[in-house]
Amino acid sequence: MIRIAVVGDIGVGKSYVAKKFGFPVFNADAEVEKLYKKSRKCYKKLKKKLPKHITSFPIKKNELSQAIIDNKKNLKKIIKIVHPEVRIRMNNFIKKNKKNFFIVLDIPLLLENKINKKNDILVFVEAKKKDINKKLKKRHISSQIILKRLKKFQLPVEIKKKKADFIIKNNFKNNSVKKSVKKVIKKILFNARSYTRY
Repeated sequence: MIRIAVVGDIGVGKSYVAKKFGFPVFNADAEVEKLYKKSRKCYKKLKKKLPKHITSFPIKKNELSQAIIDNKKNLKKIIKIVHPEVRIRMNNFIKKNKKNFFIVLDIPLLLENKINKKNDILVFVEAKKKDINKKLKKRHISSQIILKRLKKFQLPVEIKKKKADFIIKNNFKNNSVKKSVKKVIKKILFNARSYTRY
């Protein structure tokens, strides 16, 4: 199994690019959404840690946002509760897809939390500032305070770019991204064949 890990800054469209590969994708953000909507266990833990902010089940994003704005320590509390749950789901996804030749990991803190493996193919996604800002507004992360606090948990973009095996420029145009993704897959397959040959 070849694991492709999509990395990059907040709002560059990592999930958009990950989908274009056409392989099974583990989307950590989507799993977090499911936890907030469906996991009473997660709700109880967050309610216990953030009683002033979490009011009822399912967990509301605006309440979590307010908690992060009110106190920078709250983001750490949320991460400590949510990330172990996401990791369990990721491991289940990998087991379920172990017979697939390719899987794609779309995990924002993949490198930071050392979830990546030595042989993972790292694909760095970059985008123009105006496209990033549009994307963040859609995701309701336009608050500069939240952005700053989220970025504190992330490695600098330059380091991620240096670690990457491939770079894809995302202009959010279907054909352009598809072409870039095809090139990446071709090179991975070529390298995989070369590796097994020698």
